[in-house]
Amino acid sequence: MRPIPLVITNLTLLKTIIFSSNNLSGTIPEIGNLKRLQVLLLDSNRITGFIPSSIFNISTLQAIHLAFNDLSGRLPASTGLWLPSLEYLALARNKLTGPIPTSISNASQLTVLTLAANAFSGFIPDSLGNLGNLKWLNLANNLLTTESSSTEMSFLSSLTNCKHLFRLIVCPNSLSGTLPISIGNLSASMRYFYAHGCNIKGSIPSEIGKLTNLAWLDLAENELTGTIPTSIRTLPEIQLLNLSNNKLQGAIPIELCGLEKVFELSLGFNQLSGPIPQCLGNLKSLRKLSLSFNSLTGTIPSTLWRLRDILFLNLSGNSLNGTLSPDIQNLKVVVQVDLSNNYLSGDMPNSFAPLTALEHLSLSNNRLQGHIPQSFGNLISLEFLDLSNNSLSGEIPKSLEKLLYLKYLNMSFNRLEGVIPNGGPFPNSSIQSFIGNKAICGAPRLQLPPCKPSSTKRSRKVVLVYILTITASTLLVLVILLLFSRYRKNKRKPPVADEGVLALTTWRRTFYHELVLATDGFGESNLIGRGSYGSVYKGILANGINVAVKVFNSELEGAYPSFESECEVISNIRHRNLVKVISCCSNPLHDFKAILLDYMPNGSLEKWLHSDTHHLDILKRLEIVIDVASALEYLHYGYSTTIVHCDIKPSNVLLDENMVGHLSDFGIAKLLGEGQSMTLTQTLATIGYMAPEYGSGGHISGKGDVYSYGILLMETITSKKPTDEMFSGDMSLKQLVGDSLLNGSVTEIVDSDLLHQNDLHFAAKKQCAASILSLAINCTTNLPVERINMEEVGSRLEKIKSALLASIERRSRYLPRVGVNQVHALKVLVE
Repeated sequence: MRPIPLVITNLTLLKTIIFSSNNLSGTIPEIGNLKRLQVLLLDSNRITGFIPSSIFNISTLQAIHLAFNDLSGRLPASTGLWLPSLEYLALARNKLTGPIPTSISNASQLTVLTLAANAFSGFIPDSLGNLGNLKWLNLANNLLTTESSSTEMSFLSSLTNCKHLFRLIVCPNSLSGTLPISIGNLSASMRYFYAHGCNIKGSIPSEIGKLTNLAWLDLAENELTGTIPTSIRTLPEIQLLNLSNNKLQGAIPIELCGLEKVFELSLGFNQLSGPIPQCLGNLKSLRKLSLSFNSLTGTIPSTLWRLRDILFLNLSGNSLNGTLSPDIQNLKVVVQVDLSNNYLSGDMPNSFAPLTALEHLSLSNNRLQGHIPQSFGNLISLEFLDLSNNSLSGEIPKSLEKLLYLKYLNMSFNRLEGVIPNGGPFPNSSIQSFIGNKAICGAPRLQLPPCKPSSTKRSRKVVLVYILTITASTLLVLVILLLFSRYRKNKRKPPVADEGVLALTTWRRTFYHELVLATDGFGESNLIGRGSYGSVYKGILANGINVAVKVFNSELEGAYPSFESECEVISNIRHRNLVKVISCCSNPLHDFKAILLDYMPNGSLEKWLHSDTHHLDILKRLEIVIDVASALEYLHYGYSTTIVHCDIKPSNVLLDENMVGHLSDFGIAKLLGEGQSMTLTQTLATIGYMAPEYGSGGHISGKGDVYSYGILLMETITSKKPTDEMFSGDMSLKQLVGDSLLNGSVTEIVDSDLLHQNDLHFAAKKQCAASILSLAINCTTNLPVERINMEEVGSRLEKIKSALLASIERRSRYLPRVGVNQVHALKVLVE
């Protein structure tokens, strides 16, 4: 750990400070004299102390990001008064106290305000409603209150003035009060409304159905009463609906079956009654269904077993009856099934074999009977198994010894008999796992009676004679069958499977535990990179395949949407210059989300451009940027829906074993629907590569990628980052390149490794570099409409490459014949 260098206080022309994720300590120095500062990013460090009040007097500031530190103290009462240009204020996950200053509302350009996970107290200011440009507000996990527990939440009514509000997170806090009817007048752009754990009382207003663009609605862990409003049917974009842990009554409305995009439906711990609607089985997008601890009756609808992609099914704590359907085998990717505390009866079906991804199975406190199926031994990912308080009989299957990951086992209070197996997880089990089974026996450590030999068992001698007799009488038959079988196999051999290919279903069944083993428990020795939302590890699968595992940090705000966005974008796209994605993994039991990618052994383009130990010649750099252009052309024009990457930069260009470029990281990519030329984004691209329109209006389009690609071209040829210290004031990488092209001084800015005066092909390489930089300027015009498109970019780059190779060939043709070896050596220089 090291402090923030004090020398920055003297850099009065400084416009940007980016020290994110650098393990910095100490306090923030007094930087109030940096009157031109526009961006201050000190997030994800270990900085302590107060936030200097002088920061809030720098009128040029546009972004302040101090989240994920240990800052303390209060915000000054004047916060916002002198920040007319501030658009982004992030102070989350610190130790800040005191009230939220009402003066923040004077920062009229504010679009993102996140104060979550601090110790702010007092009322939520109604004046926040004056922030007409606000898009993102997060006040969760503080000590905020409302003026009276018997009144409406007035601050929600004030926020109806924020017509661009996209994401609203106000809980957990101690707000109390009721949801106002005016909630329906919140922004029509609202996508995320999170009020989880605020002691909200009263009913859910039917007016909430007016928020037709809502994707997430989380009102869990409150004191809501009444019924679930049927107006929810008018929320067709809902992906997550969480109303659990309230006091809601009545039946589950069938209107919920119209939410075709919902992936999580959580209604547990309420007072809902009646049957489970059959039509819930039609929600093909459903990944999590929780109806636990209500008063639901009837049988489990057979339609629920059609949810082949469901990961989490919890119907526990109801009054459901009937038998357990053998169609449970259809849930081949399910991770957790909890049907405990019901009135299920009959034998357990012997159809669990396909559920090899299942980690948590609870069937306790029912009326199940019969034997424990042998197929339980196929549940190789199982960590939790509870079959207690039923009427199960027979012996414990020895096949359960294969459950090597099992951590919790409970078979108590059944009618089991016989010996407890000795292998697998059983040596770690205690008597509590088997108590209440009167006819069971086992090891002395379990304080159970020893197992007695069966009285019907034959003596060893009799058994031996019997075996010899049977063997002698059938030996000839076995030999004949063996020869016949071998003849048939030689005559008709089945096709040999490709050992290098693993079916997607296999990936999903064994995914989490295989990744743990492949990466040595995600150890530091396998860490190959860190990103905005998580880390990337190298892994070696059991079949020897090298993979890269991108693991998302669920504690980081935005990580979950990034995971969802990346999975959505990469689910169907295929191109030779896109990093191949093998699968996505979401494991709710471990709060684990990851993407499995092809491993790129040569790392990123950034590593090769800014390293003393790596070198790329001009032809190889040209080929790599052509690879990236080809990938972008596919994203923009080669797929049914336009895909905008939004984060083009060298660190997102990965190189395979043949140094072929592959575009990666779709964490903030956007899908543009049919006829849509641009859409709003809540995610900033990387500073330095970001198109200017992103900062001014928040609009994105494919032309934003073109701009970022132009900056990448400049960095590839000059090896200078757009955030280099040399760029201050009005000077930027783009300005440097433009001036050099006008002045004819390209050789002064091109990477010194690319051009050498004594090189026979100096002129050709210089012309190549100049042509690429000229193309980069065409990509980075300020107005998007004036930029060329990626189809034209790819075509021009191919012409530049052809011209370079042709020039080298012409030059080589005139060399003396005795210099054939020299010609070959010169060609190698650019290959």
